[in-house]
Amino acid sequence: MEFPQAEELLKEIEGSQPQTKEELEAFRIRFLGSKNAIKPLFAQMGKIDPEQRKSYGQFLNQLKDTAEEKYNRLKSEIEKESDRVTAGNMDLSAPPPPLKQGSRHPVDIVMNRVIDIFKKIGFSLAEDREIEDEWHNFTAMNTPEDHPARDMQDTYYLRDFAGMLLRTHTSSVQARVMTHQKPPIRIIAPGRVYRNETISARSHCQFHQVEGLYIDKDVSFADLKQTLLYYAREMYGPEAKIRLRPSYFPFTEPSAEVDVYWGLESETDHRITKGTGWLEIMGCGMVDPQVLTNCGIDPEIYSGFAFGMGIERQALLAYRIEDIRWLFENDIRFLRQFHSAI
Repeated sequence: MEFPQAEELLKEIEGSQPQTKEELEAFRIRFLGSKNAIKPLFAQMGKIDPEQRKSYGQFLNQLKDTAEEKYNRLKSEIEKESDRVTAGNMDLSAPPPPLKQGSRHPVDIVMNRVIDIFKKIGFSLAEDREIEDEWHNFTAMNTPEDHPARDMQDTYYLRDFAGMLLRTHTSSVQARVMTHQKPPIRIIAPGRVYRNETISARSHCQFHQVEGLYIDKDVSFADLKQTLLYYAREMYGPEAKIRLRPSYFPFTEPSAEVDVYWGLESETDHRITKGTGWLEIMGCGMVDPQVLTNCGIDPEIYSGFAFGMGIERQALLAYRIEDIRWLFENDIRFLRQFHSAI
């Protein structure tokens, strides 16, 4: 024998016949593991006659290849046999394991509910880009250049694209619809919006809105109030009551905040409504004539109303969620609670 130790290992490899996974693992450890029996033979290369070193190295490589090839072949055979035995023992009449049921996100559930409510009275769906220009986001909505909402503390501007920003409200969708569609217009615009705010239990730098817009001849504030009353009773129950408080928005005049009566029957009710029983759910108002003019609609002929609500706020109320941040963390333990929701 030219290389007795190596040839002895080769005989051992060829003679080994592992029958089980445990025996095969022992084979792998002995011949292919980090401290296998072949490694010490490479360390003896310096003791081999220089004329035989090349042949010795080739023999050791062949030894290693033989061990790997046999291991892979036996592994495949043992796995096939294991699968065959498992299949033979399978009870084909047994019921399958239950599938894990997914669930919609609470924000998605509430948003779909809001959309369905307004679709019933003729509002169509309008969606558009989240990266917007200043004209559609601010100027068209009658927001002057010196308005605080344009300040960097509230708005995310794109660094390398002058005049472009992440939209701060879905009113930009209303502006795009009004500039490309003639009245009558009756739309709802749902989507994600962004504002540079401190993240806390009650606020986030990203959230979702649904805004509504109705433009036609002879649209009045009474139409707005009746529409919102319909929404509140569909969303909160047939006995729901609302109130409108004077407010200010640059794109509506007159403007109002809408409250729904939540009640004062529990400690939670007192905390949520700050002891008043009333809870703010949205802002609204008659579309400012200047907004109509900006978008190419004659305010002498047409009038309209608009409203907007935050979906996260609605979700917090609907499901008694204490922290808005939970809606964005994708914690599976939190999301599993909504299996039974619509």
